[in-house]
Amino acid sequence: MPKLSITDLDLNRKRVFLRVDFNVPLDESGSVMDDTRIRAALPTIRYAFERGARLVLASHLGRPKGKPDPKYSLEPTARRLSELLRKEVRLAPDSVGDETGALVEALKAGEALMLENLRFHVGEEKNDPEYARQLARLADVYVNDAFGTAHRAHASTEGITHFVNQSAAGLLMEKELRYLGKALDHPELPFVVILGGAKVSDKIAVIENLLKSADAILIGGAMAYTFLKSQGLETGRSLVEDDKLDLARELLGRAREREVSLLLPTDNLVVDKAAWDADPQAASPRVCPVTEIEPQEAGLDIGPDSIATFSDKISDAKTIVWNGPMGMFEHPPFDVGTRAIAQSVAAAEATSIVGGGDSVAAITEAGVADRITHVSTGGGASLEFLAGDILPGVAALTDKL
Repeated sequence: MPKLSITDLDLNRKRVFLRVDFNVPLDESGSVMDDTRIRAALPTIRYAFERGARLVLASHLGRPKGKPDPKYSLEPTARRLSELLRKEVRLAPDSVGDETGALVEALKAGEALMLENLRFHVGEEKNDPEYARQLARLADVYVNDAFGTAHRAHASTEGITHFVNQSAAGLLMEKELRYLGKALDHPELPFVVILGGAKVSDKIAVIENLLKSADAILIGGAMAYTFLKSQGLETGRSLVEDDKLDLARELLGRAREREVSLLLPTDNLVVDKAAWDADPQAASPRVCPVTEIEPQEAGLDIGPDSIATFSDKISDAKTIVWNGPMGMFEHPPFDVGTRAIAQSVAAAEATSIVGGGDSVAAITEAGVADRITHVSTGGGASLEFLAGDILPGVAALTDKL
């Protein structure tokens, strides 16, 4: 990797400012519901401890709008991290200030302090230089392990790097960049991309960039109906971005020119939209070819023929990137397509990379997450990376000499 890694740094007795992504869901009692992101940071945290670091952990949680809000306190994450590490991780009263500074100075080698929510200060999201400078006063070296926020130029991801001598990637950040970077630049072929979700507009740049290297792009989810309608098909009351029809036609044409198989569903699971709106439980879904959707119907999942076609293509792949569900995953039976694709990706003898909340949920609930090569922790960041965009949180890290 062309950027410094935490493994390149001398951490002994150093104050290591470690930006993590502990933006996790909390339940009504204030306990962590899903600790996946906390667990993902453990290798970097343990590495730092083993090398005698005095660890200063920093994260955001939710959208507190630039002012303190007890609902968004990081206390539950500090508590959960303490449980996972089996050692106390105290929570500072703030992310900056004299009291927080004194707590950081009092840290001994192998100890950690978690700063309170960075977004309790408006300067975090505004990337305010003064706030970034105050954060930097807590650091001898800076390590960014929060890939999920790397696409944002905030004070704790970009601004702070201007006020410290060394800025490096954590082990999780390195892993994300290694797998995603190889998929973009040197994928083992055939390279199959699976894209789903609601809107073509969310994935335009990804499709355009991956048309350069992919052998096949499989399109599912509601975004497929924009492509289908662009080919003159009746899509009924399915979700369609009418202002993106010309672009969808253009992307299909570009795929043909580059000899990339851009596959759309051939059948789907549809419901009467009015009946669904009135009572989703009472609406009766039916399977039909995409050429036979009625005007009053909406497609909510890919059908069995599409699952079979997509799965065949996936089984031949050597590199797979998947982002986005194949249907309305949160409402069974419209989760069948997404779950089937999860099983197919897990069964493939390929390097598989899965990102995006619903896709990750699908592989987890299908019990196949341990058979995926890399589960990305960054939805938006991974999309921007795959689109070929420069991530500010990565660009800001110190270059290797």
